[in-house]
Amino acid sequence: TGSSIPQPMKQLVAAPIALRSKLVEMIEVEIANAKNGQPATIRAKFNSLTDRNIIDKIYEASQAGVQVELNIRGVCCLRAGEPGLSENIRVVSIIDRFLEHARIFYFLHGGNQRIFIASADWMGRNLNRRVETLVEINNGTVKAQIVSQIMAANLADVAQSWIMRPDGSFAREIVPEGQFAFNCHRFFMENPSLSGRGSAGAADVPQLTHTDDESA
Repeated sequence: TGSSIPQPMKQLVAAPIALRSKLVEMIEVEIANAKNGQPATIRAKFNSLTDRNIIDKIYEASQAGVQVELNIRGVCCLRAGEPGLSENIRVVSIIDRFLEHARIFYFLHGGNQRIFIASADWMGRNLNRRVETLVEINNGTVKAQIVSQIMAANLADVAQSWIMRPDGSFAREIVPEGQFAFNCHRFFMENPSLSGRGSAGAADVPQLTHTDDESA
């Protein structure tokens, strides 16, 4: 917010200086890996997606064969599941008890799993005109919790999830009568420490759609 340009930082990535370019860099790694025949996955949880350049880059990733799963609570200007454009993209919106603001960005990165937390949504105002931050998670225990519990629970939610259709509309997933409908907010309330010491543990979270990267 001052008149001087911050010096390069080792761990923190800040907008409007470098956060956008960091996101693009990570997406491009997944695109390159997919084109080389390697598994490639992007998973993200945030509030809104409106930035045209980021949307185009996500479309490019889908067309290259990257599996993209986005948990977007609010506005989403991307169309998911459109043949030839975004058939490898799944968008889910969870509307339940809590108004969440967590942002988590996951990149398979050739099996090395790069995970970031941030303050920024994928919007022009966040990436271009505000001071926002992004930091990578390097602690192995925390990374495991984010992948196998937090992200897994959000992407596996059925009870309060709305799935985007190719035409941009949203519909609830149909749950057969008598089948358990996993609710991620209930899971987080029952497991406040995410340690498995509550009434449910990590094993109670349904498996993610793509599991080829979960052994790292």
